[in-house]
Amino acid sequence: MKKERRLFGKGLMTLMILFFYLPIIFMIVFSFNESKSLTNFTGFSLKWYTHMLESNDMVSSLYTTFSVAIIATIVSTIIGTITAIGLSKSRKVVREIVTQVNDLPLMNPEIVTAIGLMLLFITFQIEKGYITMLLAHIAFCIPYVMLSVMPKIKSLDPNLADAAMDLGATPWQALTKVMVPQIMPGIISGALIAFTMSFDDFIISYFVTGRGVKNLSIMVYTMSKRVNPSINAISTLVVVLITIVLLIVNVLPMIRNSKKEKAEKQPVQKSRRKGSLLALLLVVVVAGASFFGLQHMQNGAGKFKGQTLHVYNWGEYTGQEVIPMFEKQTGAKVVMENFESNEQMYIKVANGDSYDVIVPSDYMIERLISEDLLQKLDKSKLNCMDLLSDGVKGLPYDPNNDYSVPYFWGTVGIVYDKTKVDIKDLEKEGFNIFLDTKYKGDIYLYDSERDSFMMALKALGYSMNTKNENELQEAYEWLVQCVETMEPEIVTDEIIDNMAQGRKALGLIYSGDAAYVMSENENMGFYMPETGTNLWSDAMVIPKNAKNPELAHEFINFVSSYEGAMNNSSEVGYTSPNKQVMEELSKSDYEGINAYIPRTGNKNDEVFKYDGEIKKVISSLFSKVKVIASNAE
Repeated sequence: MKKERRLFGKGLMTLMILFFYLPIIFMIVFSFNESKSLTNFTGFSLKWYTHMLESNDMVSSLYTTFSVAIIATIVSTIIGTITAIGLSKSRKVVREIVTQVNDLPLMNPEIVTAIGLMLLFITFQIEKGYITMLLAHIAFCIPYVMLSVMPKIKSLDPNLADAAMDLGATPWQALTKVMVPQIMPGIISGALIAFTMSFDDFIISYFVTGRGVKNLSIMVYTMSKRVNPSINAISTLVVVLITIVLLIVNVLPMIRNSKKEKAEKQPVQKSRRKGSLLALLLVVVVAGASFFGLQHMQNGAGKFKGQTLHVYNWGEYTGQEVIPMFEKQTGAKVVMENFESNEQMYIKVANGDSYDVIVPSDYMIERLISEDLLQKLDKSKLNCMDLLSDGVKGLPYDPNNDYSVPYFWGTVGIVYDKTKVDIKDLEKEGFNIFLDTKYKGDIYLYDSERDSFMMALKALGYSMNTKNENELQEAYEWLVQCVETMEPEIVTDEIIDNMAQGRKALGLIYSGDAAYVMSENENMGFYMPETGTNLWSDAMVIPKNAKNPELAHEFINFVSSYEGAMNNSSEVGYTSPNKQVMEELSKSDYEGINAYIPRTGNKNDEVFKYDGEIKKVISSLFSKVKVIASNAE
């Protein structure tokens, strides 16, 4: 019986180890994948590590992560240790009150702490960036240090310091040479916990940072929004670093102690302490190397040398070389922040956050213009308009391109597996194929209220900009029928890699993503129903409160030029508005892929228009659709 229990315990432990470590092994293996796929290994390559090391953002995030973690650890350890020692000599009432206050951040949901700190900085009008992130990290690390140090202090003789001073020690000597050595294990534990918490933090960092300052967690988060295997490379680097630190802290003392005949505690503690110091030294070296690399990125010697351009763009929406090339050409420094949605971007711009260039979508540009949040472009400083395709100029949201220059454009359509879906079904049914029970359980819906209602309205023969409540209700019922009868999987960017692997028969997708899917899998096709679809455009605009509009115009020119547009489109995959780039890529990288060049000339295709009241209605209805979908699972 005991043997069976032991076997069961070992088996359970093995499963737990596999559960925790298999994903890490999977990630490491795919960091060496030749293709962009995150699930299909196509061959060994180091190119994603090259991309990682060449990325200014990644090097900057490594420096920020290590420097903030090290400084926050040192400061919070000193403050936490001194506070804990002081509390041990305080009155019981004071000690209990401070202890309760100290425990509160530990018990609070992290999101509450994050919002509280963000509001604090806003209230005192402290510009968010590196300093605010550092202060926030110090604040939330101190309680962990105190929590580690307090039990060690309680275990000491309360008269220890007094005895040391009776023997001739000064108060400082009693503290540093008597008390601190006795509580050193607690201090080291608190410091390691503080470093780990700071290094790993995302939620608090995300809310208190600004001006393009990102730590590793924020960087990985923005990279995870789209297919980018560099996320595996940078994560693998972190895993390797942590593994090395753990080996230094644990294995090195064991090796040294095994060579010693004496098993006294003091040598063991010294050896472990040396291991910890070596680990800390390694971290400092890596942080220093990151900083050194960051400081030696030369920007060139252009006429804008020393100036800074602040760009607010979608995550993973810029080619790897676009920013370095622009910096080298102009001598300026580019600070780029990323947003997840037009609405998130709008809140920051409307609240007065200053950026020089932002890249909103068509309907949001219309809103920003109507609310006088954008400045007109100085066309005498633009030399790029003649380089752009006629199909993406003069769109309804900005008929004369007075405020915007296109960045990417495309359509929304159906990506489908040619081995599973008959093209005749698509031609006959259009978007109504998402109600065809032949494909039940084999479809993806896109988690976007705007695109989902566009699909439903177009399937019903209505305009996607309708204000008719009855038509919107019909579209809602169409979507409800779809989620109730078809068992769709509602996804966002996961559809890209999943369809590249042929995991479903069809799904709603952006044309640029479909182009990548088709380039990865020859069995994939892209279809746009004749009933019409969304012709979308994301464009570069300059906010009213931009601090460097002249450099902003220079950036718009560069991104629209052949060099900038080619790197942008070839890496990101969306259609470039630059005519020459679009034609060349359609004959090379995307030859035979109809998804790359957007359809023009179909009278049923539309551009989204902004209507605040209709948006609220659609948002409410789509929330109900998602609830019904989750209940149907």
